[in-house]
Amino acid sequence: MNIVESRNEPFLSRIGLPKNLSWGYLGILIFMMGDGVEQGWLSPYLLERGISMQQSASLFTIYGVTIAISSWFSGVLAEGFGPRRTMLMGLLLYIIGTAGFVGYGLPDLNYGTMLFTYAIRGFGYPLFAYSFLVWITYRSPSGKLGSAVGWFWFVFTGGLNVFGAYYSSWAIRHLGYLDTLWSSIFWVLVGAFFALVLNKDKFSTGAEKSGRSKSEELARGLTIMREEPKVMLGGIVRIINTTAQFAFPVFLPTYMALHGFSTTEWLQIWGTIFTANIAFNLIFGFVGDFCGWRNTVMWFGGIGCALTTLLFFYSPMWFGGSFWMVMGCGVIWGALLAGYVPLSALVPSLVQKDKGAAMAVLNLGAGLAVFVGPAIVGLFIGSLGDEGVVWILAGLYLLSAILTRFITLPGNARTAADCPSSELIQ
Repeated sequence: MNIVESRNEPFLSRIGLPKNLSWGYLGILIFMMGDGVEQGWLSPYLLERGISMQQSASLFTIYGVTIAISSWFSGVLAEGFGPRRTMLMGLLLYIIGTAGFVGYGLPDLNYGTMLFTYAIRGFGYPLFAYSFLVWITYRSPSGKLGSAVGWFWFVFTGGLNVFGAYYSSWAIRHLGYLDTLWSSIFWVLVGAFFALVLNKDKFSTGAEKSGRSKSEELARGLTIMREEPKVMLGGIVRIINTTAQFAFPVFLPTYMALHGFSTTEWLQIWGTIFTANIAFNLIFGFVGDFCGWRNTVMWFGGIGCALTTLLFFYSPMWFGGSFWMVMGCGVIWGALLAGYVPLSALVPSLVQKDKGAAMAVLNLGAGLAVFVGPAIVGLFIGSLGDEGVVWILAGLYLLSAILTRFITLPGNARTAADCPSSELIQ
C-alpha cells in the first residue's frame, strides 16, 4: 500500500482496528470490566470470612473448568451458529450464574451453591468474548490480523484486569462487596448493547460455507488437533500464557500481606500491571506483524515471562517491601505477558479453512489457564509453598518458548501476509 492510499484509509483502519467491528470492541471492554470486578479480591474476602485456602482454590478451579469448556465451545459454536447468537448465550449464562452466586451462595457461605452457581457464571464470558475473537479472525485483513487481535486483547485485558480492578477498588468501599458483584450485571448488559445491538457487522459462518452439519462443526474443534498438530501446540502455549495470571490472585494477595501490603495496595498493583499490559497488547500486536508472530511469542512472551515471574515474586524481599519497586517489577511482567498476543494471529493462520475450529483450540487453552492456574496452587502450595509454585510457573513459561519454536507457517513465513503465494493462507 502506498502513502496516498494509507492516508485515504479511515483512521481506525490505519491503527489496525477494523472499523466494521469498532462497536464490538467497545462492548468487549465494558463486558469484561463487569466480569472482572471480583478478580483481585474475592479470594482474600472468602478467606477472611472463614473459607480455607484449599476451598478457595477449589472454587476457582471449578470455575476454570467451566471456562475451559465454554472457551472451546465458543469457537465451534461461533462457527456453527454465528458469533452473535453465541455471545447472547454467554450473556444469559453470566447473568444467571451471577444472580445465583451473589443471591444464594455468598450471603450464608453455602459452599455447594457457591460451587454450582460460580461454575454457571464461568460459562458466560468465554462464549461472549472469544466468539467475538472468531469474528475478528474472519473479518480482518491478513496483513493486519496481528494488530486486530492486539486490539482485542487490549480491550479484553483492559476491561478484566484494569477497569475491573480500579472500579472494584472504588466500589467495595462505597457499595460493599456483595453490591459490587451485583453491579457487574449492569456493566455486562451495557457491553452487550454495544457489541450485539450497535455492532451491525455480518458475515457467513464457516459452517454455512462448508455445508457441514452443526454436529460436524462441533467435532472439528477436536479433530483439527489430530490433523494439524501445530494447532495443538498453539493450544498448549495458550494455556501457559495466562496460567500465572490466574494463579497469582489465589495466593499472592496473602503473600503480599506478609510483606506489609494491604488489599487496596494489592489491587492498585494488580490494576497497574494490567494497565501496562493493555498498552503492550497493542505494541506487541504491531511488533508481531513487523518482526514475526512466532519470534515475538517465543522471545518476549516465553523467555521474558519466565524471568519476570521470578522477579515479581522476589521483589518484596529484594527491595524491602517497597511499594513502587514491587509495582515496577510487576509492570515489567505484565508488559511481557503481552508478548503472547500474536499467538491469536498465528494459530488460525496455520489452516486454510476451519479458522473457527483452530480458534476453538486456542480458546480452550485460554479457558484451561483459568483452571490450571488455581489447580497448580491447590496442588502444590501445601507441599512446596509460595516459592515452589512460582518456580513451577516460571518453568512453564520456558517450556512455552520451546514449544513455540515448532509452530511454523508455510515457508517459515513471519506472518500470513509473508507466506509464499503458492501456499498463501486464505
